[in-house]
Amino acid sequence: MSKLLHTALSEVAAVRPDSPAVVMGSEHISYAELDEASSRLANALRHRGCEPGDRVALLLRKSPEAIVALAGVLKAGCAYVPLDPQSPASRLSAVVESSRPAALIGHSATADTVGRLAPGCLVGMMDGAEGATSGLGYDEWRSAPAGPLHAIDPSELAYVMYTSGSTGQPKGVPITHANATHFVDWAVGHYGLAAGDRNSSHPPLHFDLSVLDVFGTLGTGGTLHLVPPEANLLPASIGGLIAEQQLTQWFSVPSILTYIAKHDAIPQGGYPSLRRVLACGEVLPTATLIYWMERVPHARFSNLYGPTETTVASSFHDVVDIPADATSAVPIGRPLPGEELLVMTADMEPAATGEIGDLFIAGAGLSPGYWEDPAKTKAAFVPDGNDPGRTIYRTGDLASVDENGVHHFHGRSDTQIKSRGYRIELGDIETALSGLDYLLNAVVVPVRDDTFGSVSVSCAYIPRPGQEVSPTRIRRDLHPILPSYMIPTGWREFVSFPTNRNGKIDRPAIQNTIEGGPISA
Repeated sequence: MSKLLHTALSEVAAVRPDSPAVVMGSEHISYAELDEASSRLANALRHRGCEPGDRVALLLRKSPEAIVALAGVLKAGCAYVPLDPQSPASRLSAVVESSRPAALIGHSATADTVGRLAPGCLVGMMDGAEGATSGLGYDEWRSAPAGPLHAIDPSELAYVMYTSGSTGQPKGVPITHANATHFVDWAVGHYGLAAGDRNSSHPPLHFDLSVLDVFGTLGTGGTLHLVPPEANLLPASIGGLIAEQQLTQWFSVPSILTYIAKHDAIPQGGYPSLRRVLACGEVLPTATLIYWMERVPHARFSNLYGPTETTVASSFHDVVDIPADATSAVPIGRPLPGEELLVMTADMEPAATGEIGDLFIAGAGLSPGYWEDPAKTKAAFVPDGNDPGRTIYRTGDLASVDENGVHHFHGRSDTQIKSRGYRIELGDIETALSGLDYLLNAVVVPVRDDTFGSVSVSCAYIPRPGQEVSPTRIRRDLHPILPSYMIPTGWREFVSFPTNRNGKIDRPAIQNTIEGGPISA
């Protein structure tokens, strides 16, 4: 593939013009249509004053026209800034203020919000929304010339994605074309993405897992099947989409895989078309992996790891055999070629084999730093004391590396707590809980006693339907697995867990709920 994220799309369109590029329900567009429409949008943006390096914010629901907008912004030499239409107005305003876009593109469903967010900014509409006549309207960009396009250097930014910051203010993570194509090219080769594939697009476009879905698929001639958000409401809806569309690849956060597994929604030998199941973005529970591998034995399974700051993923672990022990954590594996995972001691020396230390990442996926925030950049993107001139990223995660060079995740450094004199990694408790088949899901959080300043461990859990679950039962089944000091002392039953904007479990919300109410003993 090219060193630019979008150019392979045009190359595919030249040889497969009528092949379906993007499908969502009854909507679909061909490669020729996608290539032409995105080129017209690119030239319209340039004609209206957008320059290479400018940011263009996108407030679009997932749709074929949103994929046109992504490609069009990149072809214009700009970086796309995807906004979450479900975010509160205050967060959207903070992202727009931070990214200072030259244009903000929406459509009829988001037109009112776009107008409020972008005073003094070029407003574009992907459809015929009313009120867009003063900006870049649908008719204008659809009638713009389809070429030629301007040259872009791989060092230019491809996108800026915003993650949650510890201060409550979102942090912008800029990623260059070189960063993104390094990961996409590796994934295409490693997993064998090819023409004829029918790949899912489950993560929202403001979550960087979408980069592989969109550009890995469209750069190789496959068909991108956009998963509508409402499909997440029922496990059968997701399973039905996989089966009906005969998907060949599924890529999502593990929570979705767990959701399906816990509801036993896959028949034995299900999804015969599925060749690859990829998980990334949070811990993959071993029990979930076992369930999927037993019921979809013909598929290839891979666990990927990496923060947004190092471009989607920096390591991978291909699972060949079904794990024998549901309480043994799934490794995060080995680094991608061109990247390095460094497990360091508190003195910034390499940790010994098997020793848990702070995880740093170096290599081709490393972001230039946080968008216009030198203080946060200096704190997280630090010099490598063992390799002068190299920058490494402090992930905030804990890890170890075994004698085979395989890396193992041990949770966040800020989730390792000290309770009753013992150091406790909350992720180890969750791994044990995931092996209890009468629980749909379980999350462990620290709870602080404001009066005495002590910290205890509480468990939030969701029982499987039809199961009688009590803290006493859970404690009894954890005793053979965990030392007594690691068994939670507080318990709270939930019907469902809150999730954040990327579909991950919202742990702070769970913690606030537990701290704000009575806890079962």
